[in-house]
Amino acid sequence: MEDEIESILQERIMVLDGGMGTMIQQHALTEEDFRGHEFKDHSRPLKGNNDLLSITQPDIICDIHKEYLLSGADIIETNTFSSTRVAQADYGFGHLAYRLNRVSAQVARKAADAVTAQTGIRRYVAGAMGPTNRTLSVSPSVERPDYRNITFDELVEAYTEQAKGLLDGGVDILLVETVFDTANAKAALFALQMLFEEEYAPRPIFVSGTIVDKSGRTLSGQTGEAFVISVSHSKPLCIGLNCALGAVEMRPFIETIGKCTTAYIICYPNAGLPNTFGGYDETPELTAKHIKNFALDGLVNIVGGCCGTTPAHIRKIAEAVKFCKPRVPPSLSQGYMLLSGKVELAALSHLIC
Repeated sequence: MEDEIESILQERIMVLDGGMGTMIQQHALTEEDFRGHEFKDHSRPLKGNNDLLSITQPDIICDIHKEYLLSGADIIETNTFSSTRVAQADYGFGHLAYRLNRVSAQVARKAADAVTAQTGIRRYVAGAMGPTNRTLSVSPSVERPDYRNITFDELVEAYTEQAKGLLDGGVDILLVETVFDTANAKAALFALQMLFEEEYAPRPIFVSGTIVDKSGRTLSGQTGEAFVISVSHSKPLCIGLNCALGAVEMRPFIETIGKCTTAYIICYPNAGLPNTFGGYDETPELTAKHIKNFALDGLVNIVGGCCGTTPAHIRKIAEAVKFCKPRVPPSLSQGYMLLSGKVELAALSHLIC
C-alpha cells in the first residue's frame, strides 16, 4: 500500500477531505439522534460525541464521506478523532473504543469503495487517531507541575486498541493527527510499530502536528522542526500540519518543516481563523487560492481542510491544485545526528550546534 500511495504522490498532489465536525453540525442533530435506539437509556449526555454517530447514525456519516469523495478527495478520514478508550471515558463509553473504530472504518470503507466503483478512481481511507484529552508533557494541575493524569503505557494500550479497530475495519493509512504533545504521538507511533511487527501487515503512517499560534510551537512547546525530528524515527510516509491556523498563518511553518524532512508534506488548515462566535468565514475560493499558492511554490504533497471546511472547500482546493506539480522532498544526507527537545539540535562531530 505504501508503494502504491507513494507512486501517486510522486506524480501529483493528492487531496484529503475536510471537517467532519463541520458537516455534522449542519445536520443539527438532537440528543435523541446521538443516542439512537441502542443508547436511549445511557446515563450520561451524549450530544457532541460525534464519533458515536458511526454507530447510531451511520448513513449520515457515510453520506458525509461520499460528499467529500465526490468533491475531489482522494483520501477520507474515519470518524474516530476521539475514539480511544481514554477520550471516550467522559461519555462512559471507554468499553466501546474497539467497536467505534472498527465500525467507523467500515463506514468509511463502504463510502470509499462505492465512489471508487462509481468514478473508476481509487479512493483511500485514513484511520484518524487524535491526541486524546490527556497529555504526557504538561501537568493538568498548576499546583503540581510533576503530576500527570495518564502514563505512556496507558496511552500505548489505548492507541493499540484504537488501531486494531481501524485495521480490522479496513483502513489503508494510519493518520496520527492534531499532535499538540509529541509524547502522546510517540505512544501512538509505538503502538503502531508493535502491531506492524507482531500482528498486522504494515500500512503507511501519516503524522500531522498542530502549531497553536504565530510562535511556531505546539501546545507542549516544540518548534515545528523539533516536532519533525521527534517523530521521524517512525519513518512516516507523510509529515505535516493541521488545525489551529488558517492557510495564511500556517504557511511559514509548512515551509520550515518541508526543509527538514524527506517525508512527503501534508497540509490541512482551518478555513481561516475563527470569528468572535467561534465560526469560520473563509470562503472556499479564498482557501483554495491560498493552498494553490502553496502548491505553486512546491511546498505540499497532500492538501485538504480541517475545522470550518466543507465539501465546497475541498472541491475548490482539488480544482486549484489539479495541474500543480507536487513537492519534491529534499535530499538530506547531512551525516550528523539530529536531536530535539523543545527545539532542534544538530550534533556535528563533538559539537552541539
